[in-house]
Amino acid sequence: MCRKLLTITLRLFAILFVTSVSLCCVLDKAFAENGKLLAGTSKINITPKTNEPIHDSVYARSLVLDANGKRLAFVSVDLAIFTSDRLEKICKEKYGLTQLILCSSHTHSEPQVGNKMAFQGNPYNSFYEDQIIKVVGEAVNHLFEARIGAGQRSFPQLGFNRLIVREDGHAKQSWIGDAHYKVENPDRIPFGPVDPEVGVIKIEDMKGNTRALVMNYAMHADIVCFNYAISADYPGVASRKVEEAYNNKVNCLFIQGAGGNIEALQISPRRSGPNDAVQTNYAPMERTGELLAWEVLKLAKSITPLDGQTDIKYVTDSLQFTGRYHKSLKYDVHLSTLILNNQIAIAICPGELFVQFELEWKKHMQLADKKGFFFGYSWSGGNWPGYVADVRSAALGGYGADENDDLIEVGAGENIMTQQLKNYYNLTGLMRQEPPKQ
Repeated sequence: MCRKLLTITLRLFAILFVTSVSLCCVLDKAFAENGKLLAGTSKINITPKTNEPIHDSVYARSLVLDANGKRLAFVSVDLAIFTSDRLEKICKEKYGLTQLILCSSHTHSEPQVGNKMAFQGNPYNSFYEDQIIKVVGEAVNHLFEARIGAGQRSFPQLGFNRLIVREDGHAKQSWIGDAHYKVENPDRIPFGPVDPEVGVIKIEDMKGNTRALVMNYAMHADIVCFNYAISADYPGVASRKVEEAYNNKVNCLFIQGAGGNIEALQISPRRSGPNDAVQTNYAPMERTGELLAWEVLKLAKSITPLDGQTDIKYVTDSLQFTGRYHKSLKYDVHLSTLILNNQIAIAICPGELFVQFELEWKKHMQLADKKGFFFGYSWSGGNWPGYVADVRSAALGGYGADENDDLIEVGAGENIMTQQLKNYYNLTGLMRQEPPKQ
């Protein structure tokens, strides 16, 4: 009799246990769809097997945000320019992503082919894709309940605007000198405009442990350009220094801003080829990365993510453009607008947009009492538009402004930013869809 009662009791316990687990799963899923933020992050080495010298490895770092039925994956890659329709399709199907955003740091020392940067059509692309599939999967498979916060901090600029207006009224790039200006700005004159601000987005678990940081800064990653060795340049140094400060328990994603016309004040001498007797000086790269990491760490400590529900508003869009000089060129530019917790507003754009657009976006976000972030070099479909200059810069000229043969049409950048603003105000609900009732 006792044995029979014990058996019945155990069966009832098992039924109750299974039922409670099922209920917990249902409740957990419901809670996740109503403001709970899940996040995941991972890091993987994407340095291919090569005979090329390796100064420092290149990595891919992922951050997955999951809330309100949306699952976004940001992947920062230590590459010049990286896009992949195949990768986007696989990750969306395999991991249930709403959107995959590939954010290139734009290092000019990525793994090369024939001592030349292969911005697209790189034979290493399949390897990169396989590694990125892994790093996104790791993040998705280790989601944790999280909270998010953000901050911004201005500090003495690390870069300058490399399109410098000369005596004839037109601008020329920093690597061309004249009677007044010295090649590559050895005097470190802080030509402008620049964005002197670094932005940080901080992801914590519910115990208050920092798990991931997003570092957003606008400046070309070409301090050691023409070094003829693999390097992640200053973004790699900055990310590594930040991660080391957290005992490598944090992944730090570097996401480039609108750095199309911004050059580092400190650079290494350029080599003419791999056999040049001149050796690359990596000290400027290290120092610039250290200075940026110091600012990121100081800012990250001041950010306190708030408890409570997480709200994600997100919209994608696409615009069609032709070329500036060749109307037969067609550009299908995909952009995204993201608002987190009604406080963090992010304009996400592919291509090398000029810093003027970032400054304008932030000015509008300040008026709206939002923390404005600009994610440049960030692809989520469509064509890569290359350099995108503001109208004034397109008139003044220089590299990326009027010298390139495949430039996008003049005014494309202004149209892109207008669409970003329209999307922002539509997401906030302030943009009426019909006339108000009198």
